[in-house]
Amino acid sequence: MIMVMKVASHNYGDALSKCILFFEGQRSGKLLPTQRMTWRAHSALRDGSDVGVDLVGGYYDAGDNIKFSFPMAFTTTMLAWSILEFGNLMGSDKQYALEALKWGTDYFLKATSVPGKVVAQVGDPSGDHNCWERPEDMDTPRTSYVVNTSNPGSEVSAEIAASLAASSMVFKSVDLRYSRRLLQRATQVYEFAQKYQGSYNSSVGVGVCPYYCDYDGYMDELIWGAAWLYKATGSYNYWNYVVQNNQHLDNYEFGWDSKHAGINVLVSGLVLSTPKADPFVSYADKFVCSVLPESPTKTVTYSPGGLQFKPGGSNTQHVTAASFLLLVYSSYLQMAKNRVVQCGNNAATPPSRLVDVAKSQVDYILGSNPIKMSYMVGYGINFPRKIHHRGSSMPSIYSHPKHITCHGGTLFFESKYHNYNMLTGAIVGGPDDNDQYIDDRTNPPQSEPTTYINAPFVGVLAYFKSHPPPLQTSPNHQQTHLHNLEEFLQKRISPSFGSQ
Repeated sequence: MIMVMKVASHNYGDALSKCILFFEGQRSGKLLPTQRMTWRAHSALRDGSDVGVDLVGGYYDAGDNIKFSFPMAFTTTMLAWSILEFGNLMGSDKQYALEALKWGTDYFLKATSVPGKVVAQVGDPSGDHNCWERPEDMDTPRTSYVVNTSNPGSEVSAEIAASLAASSMVFKSVDLRYSRRLLQRATQVYEFAQKYQGSYNSSVGVGVCPYYCDYDGYMDELIWGAAWLYKATGSYNYWNYVVQNNQHLDNYEFGWDSKHAGINVLVSGLVLSTPKADPFVSYADKFVCSVLPESPTKTVTYSPGGLQFKPGGSNTQHVTAASFLLLVYSSYLQMAKNRVVQCGNNAATPPSRLVDVAKSQVDYILGSNPIKMSYMVGYGINFPRKIHHRGSSMPSIYSHPKHITCHGGTLFFESKYHNYNMLTGAIVGGPDDNDQYIDDRTNPPQSEPTTYINAPFVGVLAYFKSHPPPLQTSPNHQQTHLHNLEEFLQKRISPSFGSQ
């Protein structure tokens, strides 16, 4: 006899709305009248004045007030990919997702407006990190760090190119003129990244290191940019570059620094079930096997409560990125006549299992964990109240108009009280590998949110919003989501893959 039981579900639609709203709390520049995170105000309105370029806008990456282009561009790419894959499942939230995306692309059009130059960062990190100050009060140096033909930065330039190319596809059906502008700039910036190769680690130095050093080289970004430009244009010049450099892609990492697994999943969507499938599909399969809990070749660990874990801080960045890739790849496998993944001698893994694993991670983040803690601010009842975030931790400029100095904010940083303002939708770094969480803003590896944690989660939540879990059966758990996947694929509007 097979036991049928209901599985507790989350309000994925509510979580999606809040996940997107978070980006409004990270906005830099002159805010729109429609701003919904109303405790925020205009900030950094003179950015770029030191180099004679308007650099107002963009996003603060995390709980500080720096604009790091490398992780911001990855954030933008992932927002675009989320909309491309799952935008038709977002309902009324799609418009807000488009606004979040455009806030990033508008900034990158400014950051790449001078031919032969790309803005890698705005804000002196040493000065900023020495202060606990609201962005609206900033009086620390807003230094612009620029890469150019003699001091290149291929990783940051190619990632910006990828973000603009991916975004051009999103806006193609919304604003064709803007879409063409994005794609034209993407091709120009990518040409710059290719022609003048070198790492911004050397060109920008202490501006980005140790905060966002490129630890694995810039080849993955050059291939990533080429893959997105091929997807957007169909030009075989880009495709040939991807193929000729595929020996660099046997790697399972994915995030703001390493793009390898993302490239393999993205390209698999173009070549699955074709003679061009290898090695991309086999590499994508290896990525799946690296994260499946039952895989004999997994390279991650799992906490006792079931959260995927990798060494280092801000662990949820790995969780949300991997969950996104699992969902996207599962849809590609389903389109390829329900192709399976083989991990060692284990039984073949169907696409539905990838969805199951992604859902387990989503539910953990939203509160289905040993301490019943939602790691998304404002979602559920029990969530972090003392996150590592300057603006959130201090009274709003509207309630406390008087300037708070660099060190005047220290008392708020050290306070044992809850943050003044709720950064709704922010996903913090999360628990340790024993499922324990310390709600303490002086512990940034656990309590600091980042834009690149949220960006892939937008697509993940859109999927589960439209595919709430059905009644599950045991032991036939591998069939759980087959019906859902079929329904999803019927709804899904596949983006153009270019000429084949």
